[in-house]
Amino acid sequence: MMMTVEQVLASQKANMETLLGLTSKAFESVEKIVELNMAASKAALAETGENAKALLSVKDAQELMALQSGLMQPLAEKTAAYSRHLYEIASGTTSEMTKAMEGQASQVQQQFTGMLDSATKNAPAGSEAAVAVMKSAVAAATNALESVQKAVKQATDVAESNFTAMTNTAVNAAKPAAKKR
Repeated sequence: MMMTVEQVLASQKANMETLLGLTSKAFESVEKIVELNMAASKAALAETGENAKALLSVKDAQELMALQSGLMQPLAEKTAAYSRHLYEIASGTTSEMTKAMEGQASQVQQQFTGMLDSATKNAPAGSEAAVAVMKSAVAAATNALESVQKAVKQATDVAESNFTAMTNTAVNAAKPAAKKR
C-alpha cells in the first residue's frame, strides 16, 4: 500500500519536530555544561587566591603540611561533586533523547504494522503462508528491538551505579590521606 501525500507530509513534519526537539535538548545540555564550568572556574579562581594567601602566611614546615592536608579533602569532594553534576547533565540528556527516539521508533513501527495489515488484507488468495512469514518476521524484529532496549537500560543502570560507587570510593579514600598529612 502506498502512503498518500498527506501521510508523507505529516510524517516529515513529525520527523522535523522531533529533530528540532532533540537539537533543542542538546543545546540545553551544552548550556548547562557551560554554566557548570563557569561556576567551577569562578570557585577555583577564588579558592586559588585564598590558598595562595594562606601559603604566603605559613611560618614553618609543620604548618605547611597541615595546610596542604587541609586542602586535599575539599578538593577531592569538589572534584567528585563536579563529576556527579556533569554525569547528571549527560545522563539526563541521554535519557530524554532515548525516550524521544523510542517514541519515534514506536510510531514508525505502528505505521509499518498498519501498512502491513492493510497489505495483507488485500493480498491475493494463496499468499497466506507468505503473509504469516512476514508477520512472524516483524514480530521477531519487534522482540529483538525490545530486548536490545532492555539490555541498554540495564547497562546504563550498571554504569551509573559503578560511577556512583567509584566517586564515593575516591572521596572516602581522600579523607584518610588528608588526615595523615
